[in-house]
Amino acid sequence: MAELCQEVYSIEIIESLASKAQNRLLTQGYQNVKVKAGDGYLGWPEVAPFDAIIITCSPDHIPNPLLEQLKEGGRLVVPVGTYAQELKKIVKRSGKIETADIIPVVFVPMTGEGVKQKK
Repeated sequence: MAELCQEVYSIEIIESLASKAQNRLLTQGYQNVKVKAGDGYLGWPEVAPFDAIIITCSPDHIPNPLLEQLKEGGRLVVPVGTYAQELKKIVKRSGKIETADIIPVVFVPMTGEGVKQKK
């Protein structure tokens, strides 16, 4: 992503993994990637809105905070579900949310306080 985008923001819920990821990225010369230890369900509102958001763990529903952080025309790709998961592509157009199912998938479940929240 760092080679395709001007800026990349990544959130990792496990603090030691976030620190290791940031160090590895810097060692490899990627200055345009920022890593934060935190709950990905909540996104990163301080640097929103985003053109695109990619989630690499599966919540049981589409996180509303992430929808709120999408730019107009922005895209969100997220695996949704518990045991049966579906990769979804979401686009924000004219303030409305368009959702399309892409393919069945299996990702690790999302953890953290945010997953206790519902739509």
